[in-house]
Amino acid sequence: MKVLHLISGGDTGGAKTHVISLVKGLGEYVDAKIVCFIEDAFYKEAVEAGLNIEVYKQKKRYDMSVISKLKEEILREGYDIIHCHGARANFIAMFLKNKVKVPFITTVHSDYKLDFKDNPYKKIVYTTINSTALKKFDYYIAISSNFKRMLVDRGFDGDRIFTVYNGIDLKGKIDYVSREEFLDRYDINGEDKTIVGIMARLDLVKDHETFIKAARIVLDERKDVLFLIAGTGNDEERLKSMVEEMGIGDNVKFLGYIKDPYSFFNTIDINTLTSVSESFPYVILEGARLKKTIISTDVGGIGDLIKNGYNGWLINVGDSEALAKCINSFLTDKSRINLLGENLYKTVEEGFSSDKMALNHFQIYEKIIENRR
Repeated sequence: MKVLHLISGGDTGGAKTHVISLVKGLGEYVDAKIVCFIEDAFYKEAVEAGLNIEVYKQKKRYDMSVISKLKEEILREGYDIIHCHGARANFIAMFLKNKVKVPFITTVHSDYKLDFKDNPYKKIVYTTINSTALKKFDYYIAISSNFKRMLVDRGFDGDRIFTVYNGIDLKGKIDYVSREEFLDRYDINGEDKTIVGIMARLDLVKDHETFIKAARIVLDERKDVLFLIAGTGNDEERLKSMVEEMGIGDNVKFLGYIKDPYSFFNTIDINTLTSVSESFPYVILEGARLKKTIISTDVGGIGDLIKNGYNGWLINVGDSEALAKCINSFLTDKSRINLLGENLYKTVEEGFSSDKMALNHFQIYEKIIENRR
């Protein structure tokens, strides 16, 4: 079986981790290749992972010259399935699909109506285009049961939607520096401090405002806690101004983009996520690799992974008081930080590994090919 994966290549978040982990795991079952359209960190990481990847460079998003090249590639190599990831790949597939008689499938990594929430122009143009492109696919993979319900509610055929949760490679080597070395990069003194972290792009959909408000509630009572924010984005200046106005800048630090995320996860004690919308985020799985418990909003498929009081805590969207309460409960009994972190690792090991994700995809590919026959 031969499968061609299409992805933008400019991806830096969960989609990047997902595709690299997936294609690596699929190597046991299929002949898989990736084509991306931007040569950036994604391409370099895929090459380092030993994956078969090629860049078909686009001069701009609407450069359609790649269509003919992809058609030639598919016909020459005899691919059985084309698997797309993200808005740019979906857009290209909308035109490519009319030129080759191969099943097309796309993974819905996020709520596509919120992908460009922070940019009015992109929200109008790109969201509309992606919504149209999605309707053209033969099959879909939703990365949580909630996302499948979302697609069905929006008029997609439930019989053509498969659900596969994200998985992470628990066997591969990971590189990270010590807590002390990581904090030294930013001239932060973490001695005798419990560190609460969040890693997410600084966009409205990630709702860092709730994280910052919770930090202020905690810091009003105690100063032995550090709050680290990893990421960049359109909401950065507003969030920094908020921290300054609250007078909590000594304990709330913005770290910017971090190239070695596992160094961040190794440094923090408690992982958090305050998103308004998610599918099944890798930042929780990445933290779990280093046995870091999580406090997260109950969105997307996160509730299928997190069990309150066993391996983490779930809160409602925007509930900064609940987030502060969960943080304080850990600070009151710090032994539970490690206990819940251990339990989260076990949960991921049992049900959310990249091996299981790859096998599930292979079985879906088999069903699609059988249906086509």
